[in-house]
Amino acid sequence: MSRRKRLLGIYADVGRTYKAWAPQLLVLGVIVFVPLGLIDALLNEVETNSLNVTEGLKVGAFLAAVGAVAVSSLFGEVFFSGAIAASLTHPEDEEAPSFRRLAKHISYGKLIVVDILYVLILAVGFVALVIPGVLALVYLSLAGPVVELEKHSVIGGFKRSFHIVRGHFWMVAAVVIPIETVGDALNEFIVDGVHGALGHGLIPAWIGEAVGNIVTAPVFSVAIVLLTLDLIHARDGAGPVLKRRPEPVPAGDAA
Repeated sequence: MSRRKRLLGIYADVGRTYKAWAPQLLVLGVIVFVPLGLIDALLNEVETNSLNVTEGLKVGAFLAAVGAVAVSSLFGEVFFSGAIAASLTHPEDEEAPSFRRLAKHISYGKLIVVDILYVLILAVGFVALVIPGVLALVYLSLAGPVVELEKHSVIGGFKRSFHIVRGHFWMVAAVVIPIETVGDALNEFIVDGVHGALGHGLIPAWIGEAVGNIVTAPVFSVAIVLLTLDLIHARDGAGPVLKRRPEPVPAGDAA
């Protein structure tokens, strides 16, 4: 199969999978990003300059708020990508995993460390030169999914990502970069549109953050999971498989 046909096949699989799993993906997105959207909106509304404290405490409060925003957003992304990977690949003869089961089995600690290190590596790469940043963006982009799907360590996840991407750099770049770029732009468009329609304040910020992530995160997560599965099978000839038919999401067991 030519690279072009394989790439088009991956995009087609992303579209088919998203269409087939849309209700489940959207329910997961609502459960994860609505409460986290409120947290982000509340933290973004903090006006540290209005605090009647010393400058040092103002700086501390500002840094704490920024850190809290980053952690809350990261937690949502980590949980969502892990939940999507588990949902799309659970065995055909088992019931769809409830949110309680998903929450118990996701490797939170390792995935958070992977995400933090990934961002730091990209930052250093792009500050040094653009090319190292792009190389890191592509070669290490699947570290999170392989940690969740194959239960690697943090370092093992980065090594595994590099290993399965090697020889498929341009195909991975042609999936990861456009989807991430378009997703970020669409997210910003949605947030700006909500602010334009409803004005500024806590409620518009909450709606914008939540809706933007609910719309964009499922597409990116599905694409990354399918790409990871494809490369694992291409490299090893076996591995986790995509479940053919989605099962109803057991929303009542979300707590």
